[in-house]
Amino acid sequence: MSYRIAPRRVSFDWQETPLHWIPDEPTATHVINVLHLLLPAGERWFVKVFKEALPLVHDEELLKDVKGFMGQEATHSVQHSYVLNHLAEQGLDTGPYTRHVEFLLDVLLGEKPPLGLPLTEREWLRFRLSLIAAIEQFTAVLGDWVLRAEELDRADPDPVMLDLLRWHGAEEVEHRSVAFDMYEHCSGEGAARYARRLLGMAVTAPMLLYLWAWGARYLVRHDPLLASRLRYSLREHNRAVAKGLLPSWRELGRAVPRYCRRSYHPSQEGSLRRAVDYLATSPAARAAAGALGRAALS
Repeated sequence: MSYRIAPRRVSFDWQETPLHWIPDEPTATHVINVLHLLLPAGERWFVKVFKEALPLVHDEELLKDVKGFMGQEATHSVQHSYVLNHLAEQGLDTGPYTRHVEFLLDVLLGEKPPLGLPLTEREWLRFRLSLIAAIEQFTAVLGDWVLRAEELDRADPDPVMLDLLRWHGAEEVEHRSVAFDMYEHCSGEGAARYARRLLGMAVTAPMLLYLWAWGARYLVRHDPLLASRLRYSLREHNRAVAKGLLPSWRELGRAVPRYCRRSYHPSQEGSLRRAVDYLATSPAARAAAGALGRAALS
């Protein structure tokens, strides 16, 4: 399928979205809400690292895809930031958690290696590109999952939140190969490039698991509607998985060995057709396309 990766200037109205946007499912709601905690700072960091790496890109087609990727990620960051504002308006302050995420990305994974690590500027950039490629493996898997999650529809979720998640998920599937291709293009040849890719996943998978569990615990514990009556637990998480409201551990876990195959490429992940079809029907994406068309005619 031939297509161009480009940002869609979407917007969402959160005024009617309840704190528990999956009715009677606070654990499933907040496990998914961890996305809003991680993505504003995370996707800004993606863009910063890619800007550093742009001078290394010598393939015009890849350069176009990378710029489209950066535009999409910047838009994702903004839209998820608005959700954090909405949570704060409902009495759920996420600042204590998100400040830790910002420290991790802006200081520990910033432009210079932390703690005086003896790495060249080029090697540090390649390592951070390997982390982004590994993270994008999981976002593609999650994006494809949310597009297929019929049980979410049957749970009667808030339609605005579901559209945000599926619009974002569809764009993650749409640009699923860009971060991987960027890493491969900027990281030389041979065994070192492959070894660094494995290292990136070895760091990323446990880091994401830790951040996600911590984020879910934080949101459940500080939810003003729960008043500390509930704690995040693996039992409650697995109950939501069994209902189809969260992706299974097996689905997430299998993404790691696939990625570690030497012959792997992310174009094997998910269904681009499903993603493109959703973007053609998403209320927010359709509204953005209509606004763009009206602006072009004015």
